[in-house]
Amino acid sequence: MAYEYIDRNLQSLKTRIEAACAACGRNPEDVRLIAVSKTNPVEAVRAMRALKQLDFGENKVQELVPKMEALEADKDIVWHMIGTLQSNKIKYIADRVDWIHSVPKLKALKEINKRAGQAGRIINVLIQVNISDENQKSGCEPDDLPALLEVADSMANLKVRGLMGMASFTDDEAIVRPQFRLLRVLLVQEQKKGYQNHVLTELSMGMTNDLEIAVQEGATMLRIGTALFGARDYD
Repeated sequence: MAYEYIDRNLQSLKTRIEAACAACGRNPEDVRLIAVSKTNPVEAVRAMRALKQLDFGENKVQELVPKMEALEADKDIVWHMIGTLQSNKIKYIADRVDWIHSVPKLKALKEINKRAGQAGRIINVLIQVNISDENQKSGCEPDDLPALLEVADSMANLKVRGLMGMASFTDDEAIVRPQFRLLRVLLVQEQKKGYQNHVLTELSMGMTNDLEIAVQEGATMLRIGTALFGARDYD
């Protein structure tokens, strides 16, 4: 199977990100692109990797694990777990995953810390905040974030690097922008507290449909699937 379209899509997306950064005076190098290969085979990841893309994300553990195993020899790849996190599946990824974006509660933090310790590793994590106030979205409530970060600061085998959020799935900028802005405000508030172990620099927000707004509001990580690999069935 040929994946020539991936090259075109990647270049088009980079141009789009560069334009978004230029419009708000940001350096494109400060925005990390995470290629989300959900439902695509490992060959598609290899095709993207051949274009010097390093960061790859998956929504499900059962897709992330076989891809990490198939590309185990490539130590430069940075793997991101970005989907809804089930605590009982953390053990399957703790020995290799580099970032876990979707950490919504203390139970998950404890399990990550435990499994990373068993693997002799420190895993970068992002606390997911429910910025859209939608019941179907995962994430802690904004008011619960400080207490969660306070407890996590004493965990030796994980490092909280920032926050992750998903805006409402709509083209209405008046809805999306305040949600992304809320995540940035929360990060700035927590940066001022001087945690011992946390390095709170990252904002994982923005996907194919809303990346420009996310960049304008300070995103440092964009989770992009459709613009790179084409439309898929988001089950």
